[in-house]
Amino acid sequence: MKGVRILQGMVLLSILMIPILVFVFLKTFGVNKYDIPILYQNGVEDPFQECDAVEEGQHFIPDFSLTSSQNKERGRSQMEGKITIVDFFFTSCPSICPIMSTEMERVDDAFRNESSVQIYSISIDPDYDTPEVLAEYAKRHNATPEKWFFLTGDKSQIYNLARCGFILPTLDGMGDPEEFIHSDKFVLVDDLGRIRGYYSGTNRDEVDRLILETKILLHGKE
Repeated sequence: MKGVRILQGMVLLSILMIPILVFVFLKTFGVNKYDIPILYQNGVEDPFQECDAVEEGQHFIPDFSLTSSQNKERGRSQMEGKITIVDFFFTSCPSICPIMSTEMERVDDAFRNESSVQIYSISIDPDYDTPEVLAEYAKRHNATPEKWFFLTGDKSQIYNLARCGFILPTLDGMGDPEEFIHSDKFVLVDDLGRIRGYYSGTNRDEVDRLILETKILLHGKE
């Protein structure tokens, strides 16, 4: 019996030690170990010669200015000092956009009270997606004002921005919703304008990872 009690005591002690060991491990090895890459540090390749300038060194999101659903100018200058999550979509999209916008609602909700994080949803069908149409779409998706911005503007600028700024494939459908082609990716851009990651906006696990990595960037734990 004595031996059994000793064994039970050792088992109990081992169980009690687990949280302590986990704490020590995290304290020792768990600080600043989550690496979020900085993409395009050597510039961006342009195999199809779609972009005007040839970059050398770190790629940054270029200057741009679009119109929000509130009829206000919004663009690159308002990204300074903020973490910005960006996607390209259009309101009449019959396929992936509704899923993307629903997932972006979760991102919006996760950072609702965080002023240093914002969202840009940029329409690739600006002829149809006027500020008024975007305002109704924003309302439908419970977008937080001054947090989640829906943007429209000059079509050539938007397509150049998608392809050469955010490095995403984009094809004009010429007004036919079935013919537009765009990426399902959400793009994480840091406060310096560098792209830090791409995440499928139709995959819940990928969006969860985006939320996690945004929080890590937000608190400076790269």
